[in-house]
Amino acid sequence: MAKSSADDDELRRACEAAIEGTKQSILMSIRVVKGRGVWGKSGKLGRHMGKPRVLALSTKSKGQKTKAFLRVLKYSTGGVLEPAKLYKLKHLSKIEVISNDPTGCTFTLGFDNLRSQSVAPPQWTMRNIDDRNRLLLCILNICKDVLDRLPKVVGIDVVEMALWAKENKPTVTKNQRVVQQDGPVSTTVTEIDSKVTVEKELVSQIEEEDIVGEALLGTYVMGIGEAEAFSERLKRELHALEAANVHSILESEPLIDEVLQGLEVASNCVDDMDEWLGIFNVKLRHMREDIESIETRNNKLEMQSVNNKALIEELDKLLERLRVPSEYAACLTGGLFDEARMVQNVEACEWLAGALRGLEVPHLDPTYANMRAVKEKRAELEKLKATFVRRASEFLRNYFASLVDFMISDKSYFSQKGQLKRPDHADLRYKCRTYARLLQHLKSLDNNCLGPLRKAYCSSLNLLLRREAREFANELRASTKASRNPTVWLEASTGSSQNVNAADTSTVSEAYAKMLTIFIPLLVDESSFFAHFMCFEVPTLVPPGGVGNGNKSGNNDDGNDDDLGIMDIDENDGKTGKTSVELAALNESLQDLLDGIQEDFYAVVDWAYKIDPLRCISMHGITERYLSGQKADAAGFVRLLLGDLESRISLQFSRFVDEACHQIERNERNVRQMGVLSYIPRFATLATRMEQYIQGQSRDLVDQAYTKFVSIMFVTLEKIAQTDPKYADIILLENYAAFQNSLYDLANVVPTLAKFYHQASEAYEQACTRYISTIIYSQFERLFQFARRIEDLMYTITPEEIPFQLGLSKMDLRKMLKASLSGVDKSIALMYKKLQKYLTSEELLPSLWDKCKKEFLDKYESFAQLVAKIYPTENIPSVEEMRTLLASM
Repeated sequence: MAKSSADDDELRRACEAAIEGTKQSILMSIRVVKGRGVWGKSGKLGRHMGKPRVLALSTKSKGQKTKAFLRVLKYSTGGVLEPAKLYKLKHLSKIEVISNDPTGCTFTLGFDNLRSQSVAPPQWTMRNIDDRNRLLLCILNICKDVLDRLPKVVGIDVVEMALWAKENKPTVTKNQRVVQQDGPVSTTVTEIDSKVTVEKELVSQIEEEDIVGEALLGTYVMGIGEAEAFSERLKRELHALEAANVHSILESEPLIDEVLQGLEVASNCVDDMDEWLGIFNVKLRHMREDIESIETRNNKLEMQSVNNKALIEELDKLLERLRVPSEYAACLTGGLFDEARMVQNVEACEWLAGALRGLEVPHLDPTYANMRAVKEKRAELEKLKATFVRRASEFLRNYFASLVDFMISDKSYFSQKGQLKRPDHADLRYKCRTYARLLQHLKSLDNNCLGPLRKAYCSSLNLLLRREAREFANELRASTKASRNPTVWLEASTGSSQNVNAADTSTVSEAYAKMLTIFIPLLVDESSFFAHFMCFEVPTLVPPGGVGNGNKSGNNDDGNDDDLGIMDIDENDGKTGKTSVELAALNESLQDLLDGIQEDFYAVVDWAYKIDPLRCISMHGITERYLSGQKADAAGFVRLLLGDLESRISLQFSRFVDEACHQIERNERNVRQMGVLSYIPRFATLATRMEQYIQGQSRDLVDQAYTKFVSIMFVTLEKIAQTDPKYADIILLENYAAFQNSLYDLANVVPTLAKFYHQASEAYEQACTRYISTIIYSQFERLFQFARRIEDLMYTITPEEIPFQLGLSKMDLRKMLKASLSGVDKSIALMYKKLQKYLTSEELLPSLWDKCKKEFLDKYESFAQLVAKIYPTENIPSVEEMRTLLASM
């Protein structure tokens, strides 16, 4: 019989080597074939070929518990065993021998913890029945001893398994190692020829009965219902058991002696071992205490090492923060500020700002903030910052002053005799832009240092701007040729027929417009450049394309280019929110930057006023147009300047208007004036020219002047008329008529003059009515007084009673008619002559005479109606006769 692989020591050692380090001991190892195919009817394997494997049973002790495992090992490419699968025997639920295998050497092991129960478990095939029984018997013994339970066995008879176990008793070779107390290993005793038969019952008698009963029950369930066949089988098995028991009893006597002898030897060994174990236990206890002490110290040392390493890393990081690079320290404390060194200065500023931020609590662990080294380093950085800010501020103040001094000392920068020079600050701004980023970093390091720098820049540049404006304004006035117009526009002594000097003074307003065109965009550009250069958080002031409607010819692209350059430097230009504090500070600085330059604008305005006061209208319109173009908040001073210019122009024009009004008022001091007053036609000429000068939104200024002029004219006219009541109405109607005639065309297009035109028309009608009534009454006073007495009495008495009143009898009526209407044609002719005598404006006579005849007819018609009602029997000339008479004259 071939040797079983379960007794192969080489295989066992290979398995132990494969699971080395798992602290598991191999109980059995045996070669098998793994397959998943099914057995056909012929008993040959199907399409799946078997794979060689090794099954090993191992145990692992942990305290009082013992765990059992089934290991599957496979052969690697080099023929070395390596672990493939590991099963815990506590999960073994079923052992089933494959019924399709006629040899009975193929079985499966079912585990209840497999994830996929739908996959068929692997089939294990042994070389023979003995290997199969030996493996399964070992598995069952381990389950009984270690797990105290047996898995379900299917396809194999447990009784036959017990009989096979008795027939195949394994021979155990015992290796005994004796350990002396005074040495680790002294001798090894080997019993080579001692055949100790270890007989271990697979099951007890009670369990055997239960198993037999279960087998019987299983047989019954499987459908074997023939009692005789079943009884015959039980008899055969009983005989076999009895024969086996008898045989074992007969053979057991020498074995018992042998066992007793072995037990005696084992008892001695056990006593010795117990003594050794006691010694070992004391030594192990001491060793365990030593190990625990060593482990405790080792853990503390390891923790201290880890903490020290982490602490060193943190200190290295902190020291790196606290280190001041020598090149930056040298640059901050003593470096130059020329253009070539600005990159190093900016880098040093950025490092210093970052270092200061790094020592603040949000960026630095709060536990480090109060460390002495951190406080000292922060104080050192603050000292570096103060030193650099002081040096940079001093340099920039001197630099701004030197730039402006250089430009002022060169006369070619300014306007000269015969040559107007447009101020050009491109080079100045280019040089300033070199230090724009330095100012940004100075602001981040110390915001308070910007105040003195801003004042220094404003003070220096203010000198340059005022010098440029003064030279430009002086040359502008000197090069402008214009004849001076008299300011005595409405003086009566000039005569009504004298034409006012209408010299062309358009060059005056053109000069003023040129002054604004050149300097307003310049001032706005300077405001914008200053706001960005000096780090005010404000939006862009000058949009591409210029300022307002007035920037048509003078605003080149260099100013915008400079401002855009500053915008590129400033990272905060995209902000839209502006605080009132920033705007107040900016406007205060702009006041220092541009203050005093307004005096040169005022000089141009005053010069233009002296040449032609009416040019104030044009200048007012030009100023308003520029003012409407200033929308940015940071150009506040420019808006104030334009507003002051507008106010000054309005003040000068008001002065002109007041002087003209005084000239009008002086007319009433004359002793007697007849005909059209001189200021009436002269006002029409003045209004015509004022309309020609209107530009932009100057309508209100002119309308206010019209209102003041006309009001004074009408008041003065009324005063002059009242000096001689006899001729008052003649003066009024002639002057109101002249006012209407001279302003007829303008009143059609100017609403303010149209209002005064209608006012003059009403006053003219009233004066005509009063004067015509005076003329009529001068010739027919008795006639119309008689009619008035009748009308008065009709309120109190009846018409029939009126002829009986005193002075109103029929006789009185006839006397009155004879006195008034005899020679009526002569009376009407005298009325015409009288009208013609006192009227100086001949062109008014026809219309007045027509009004007079119409008024007389209306009055006479009323008189005729009264006579027909009160004196029906009396005859008087009819209205038609009177109308015919008037028409013939």
